[in-house]
Parts: sequence; structure tokens; C-alpha cells
Amino acid sequence: MEFVIKISQFLLSLSLLIVLHELGHFIPAKLFKTRVEKFYLFFDVKFSLFKKKIGDTVYGIGWLPLGGYVKISGMIDESMDTEQMAKEPQPWEFRSKPAWQRLIIMLGGVTVNFVLAVVIYIGMSYFYGDKILPVQNIQDGLLVQSSVANNAGLLTGDNVIAVDGTKIDDYSQISEKVLFGKEITIERNGQEKTITFPEDFLAQLIDSKEKGFINLRMPFVVVEVPDTSANKGSGLKKGDIIVGLNDYKTKYVDQVTTGLDKFKGQQVSATILRDNKETTLPLNISSDGKLGLVYAPQSTYATLEALNYYKFQTKEYSFLEAIPVGLEKTGDKISSYITQFKAIFTPSTGAYKGVGGFKAIYDIFPSFWSWQVFWGGITAFLSIMLGVLNLLPIPALDGGHVMFLLYEMISGRKPGDKFMEYAQMVGFFLLIALVLFANGNDIYKAIFD
Repeated sequence: MEFVIKISQFLLSLSLLIVLHELGHFIPAKLFKTRVEKFYLFFDVKFSLFKKKIGDTVYGIGWLPLGGYVKISGMIDESMDTEQMAKEPQPWEFRSKPAWQRLIIMLGGVTVNFVLAVVIYIGMSYFYGDKILPVQNIQDGLLVQSSVANNAGLLTGDNVIAVDGTKIDDYSQISEKVLFGKEITIERNGQEKTITFPEDFLAQLIDSKEKGFINLRMPFVVVEVPDTSANKGSGLKKGDIIVGLNDYKTKYVDQVTTGLDKFKGQQVSATILRDNKETTLPLNISSDGKLGLVYAPQSTYATLEALNYYKFQTKEYSFLEAIPVGLEKTGDKISSYITQFKAIFTPSTGAYKGVGGFKAIYDIFPSFWSWQVFWGGITAFLSIMLGVLNLLPIPALDGGHVMFLLYEMISGRKPGDKFMEYAQMVGFFLLIALVLFANGNDIYKAIFD
């Protein structure tokens, strides 16, 4: 069932983004009276799952889910239709249109991607608002689960207050900013300190294969006391929170772990928080530092607030207030993604090791269905990602066509058809290499991680 939910979200999100991106090319092409021969979701190598011709355009669904395309008459694209290009230009063809019209057609797809992200973020802000945890409300610092981060100087209990000189206001910004930051300003025991990460920090993090990085410190909440547990008759109940072992305070899971190691092989007097009241129970800790319990290290926002662990802020927006918020969120995500791209194309960072393909995209979808997560958490970001990727100056992508069109508009000279054909072939092979590399990374991680 989990697979069905995840794959459904994956296919729905990508299909919507591909169709809307191609629609961004299709509409201006039609407005400028340029013939569109095909409009396809996915690629129709050899055959189509569905196709129907309406007017001059064949609309269809291909079998190869690696993207989609519109085939515009008189345009050198991935179809490599050299036979058509050898004929005399016709008025309805792309190559016969003024450069400014061709530029608008080529920028239509990425424009739709960025506009869609803005619309989604505006809608999410208006309907759901924002749940924010201000950094100053994290009283006991963060949980740092990565040994690589520990070796770099970032420890559990530290609070991140700035990255590369930019102040951090909200907890949700921390992981991403720290991941691609160089100088991390922290607050430790009431004092500020700056930590400098090594240039290959990302490479070390990826090579370590550790799952955790930076999270909130959470209470140790009992979920179940199995019948086989040495603490079955201790009086522990579902929902109890262990906040002390003997005289050692264990407000958080990481402190419980430390306490268990400290008292392993002993019976301890555990302080239990139940219904906001403290009580004590005798608990047995095994020789390997285990309680024999099923516990949940995470709780809901409401529970954390009720227990006075964290105080969240809820921001609600009118429709007009949501507009600048949506624009700001889109700008922040574009800036963040460009930062990631710079790291990926800087070999010394080792960030290229973390590049993923379709499996990596599939993995970001949750195993439950939430429209808030689907739209605001994932689809808006994927739309930005698709827009930025398509702006790369690779001839097989929109950005490559835009690059040559700008050259034509500035120099007054149009690149020859043969040159464009060769450039398209080079760009196509570069693109295939990138796709193989990204998906090869996915396969490698699936086998060896």
C-alpha cells in the first residue's frame, strides 16, 4: 500500500509538471501561429500508449516516463528532423518567426514552472498559513546525529543562529542552510562560537552513509511494553515519558540513551511524566543498555507545546498577504537550488556524490497522502527544480536554445542549421550522460548503502 501511495504521488506530480511545462511552449507557439506537430506526456519511442490528432497537432502519451515534449515545426530539437529542415522555410515554422517570438516560445516552459511555484506557495500560505519554530524558542539546542558534523565541531545541544553571516530565524531553515554552509555560528552554553566546515564536508557526509543530520531533540515517549520485556510489570504505560534515571535528567531521547549506557546492568528509579504529573517507577536496564521498550522519539507540534518542550508560532495570511509570502518563498527556493547546483559543479565539495535521479525524487514523497505536503512541500519545489534545470545552457534543453537566440539577437547573426544540429547532438549526449549519472547514483546507493 505504501508503494501505491508513493508512486501515485510521484506520477501525478511529474505528469502535472511536464504537461504544464510543455503547455508553456505550446500556448505562445499557437499565439504566434507556429505549427505544433506533437504534444506528448512521456516519450513515444517506437509507439504510443495513446494518441489523437486534433487539427495540426497529435496529442499523446508515450510509454517512456522520462519527460515530455512538444514538436514544433521548423525547430531543431530532440527529434532531429533533418528532412524537414532541408526544405524551404514555411511561414508557420519556428525558424521563420522573429527572434523575439522564438525566445518567448522557448522561455514559456520555465516561466510556467516558476509561476506555478508562486501560485502553489500563495495558495498554501493562504489556506494553511505557516507553522514556525523560532530559533530563540529552542531552549536546549538541537540534536546533531551526524558524526561528520560532530567532528567538524557541531554538537548536540548547540543552537544554530547564523550560516555564512546570514541570521537564521526559523528552525525549518537550519538543515538546508547548514548543509551547504561554510561558517556556522552557534550558541553553546550561552556563548557564541563560529565553526568552519571543511570544503569536502558534503562528501564526508555522503560517504558516512549516516541517515540523521540535524533534528529537534524529542522526548522519550513509551509506545509499548512488550510481554517479553524485563519491565513488563513495572507500571509503565503507553504515553509515559521518561524524564529521569536516578538523579540523571533525561528530558530528551539522546539523554535517555546516555543514561542507559551510564546505568546499564542496573535497576534504576525512573522519573516518569504522565498526564503532566511526575511519578517514579523502578526500571531494569539490561547489560547492553536497553529497556526492552518500544518508544517514539517524535511527537506532534501540539504535544510538544503542551509538554512545554517547544513553543511554535502560527502565521495566518489573508489572500493579499499571501501573495508577497508566496513570491518570497519561491525566491528563497530558487536561490537555495542554485546554491546546491554550484556545490554539485564544484568537484572539491563532493556534492556530486549526492545527485539522484528518479528514485531520489520518488523517495521524497511520504508514505501517506497529504495535499499540503504534495503541493507545498514537494510539487512546488519540483517545479522550481524543473525550471532551473531547463535553463542550463545545454543545447538539448530550453536554456541552450535561449543561449543561441540571445546570441542571434545581440550579434544579428543566426547560427546555421548544421551548427544547430551538431550542437543539439552534443547537448543530447550531455543530457543522457547526466541522466545516466544521476540514476546510476540511485542504483549504486540501493545496492551498497
